[in-house]
Amino acid sequence: MKIGLVSIFLLMLLSDASVQPQKNLDLQRFAGRWYRVGLAYDSPGFVRHRNKLTISMGTVQLKENGNVNMTMWSLSSSGCHSKVYIYKKTSVPGVFTYYSTRHRRVKDVTVVETNYTEYALVLKHKKFNKEFTQVALYGRTKKLRADVMEKFRVYATAQGFSKDSILTPPAAVFLENCPPSGS
Repeated sequence: MKIGLVSIFLLMLLSDASVQPQKNLDLQRFAGRWYRVGLAYDSPGFVRHRNKLTISMGTVQLKENGNVNMTMWSLSSSGCHSKVYIYKKTSVPGVFTYYSTRHRRVKDVTVVETNYTEYALVLKHKKFNKEFTQVALYGRTKKLRADVMEKFRVYATAQGFSKDSILTPPAAVFLENCPPSGS
């Protein structure tokens, strides 16, 4: 009951607020390994892939120019593969842009909230033909506390996602062997 009341309060609070980045985001503390343990995504093209989604792993690397490289690893039948996303800094700390090769558009990436040692809420957004939004929950470990998972669900709901489009995928076996040693 208590969690439900807190969730409703947070939902009301967040739904009235525009998306704001983490205040005073410290990119040095944000850098390192993260696991994507939650995803809110309602693209019709994604529906057929929902059941195949597993926890993925990535690393955030700072560049001297203030940009950030996010390297994400995935596994296919031919082995472990990586993809590098170049997040370009903007004039607003905690907000980046990147070019989506899949959608052929520049998108905004906002680090909404992080405590650096446990979790981060990240929102990707772009308007074209329709509004594209994705909320991801990253963790320093593959499993997060229940209250952090609830915070993610409440935030995603506040952004307009239905409960059916909020996923918390299982960990995949490949995470133990991917990325390759030395990465």
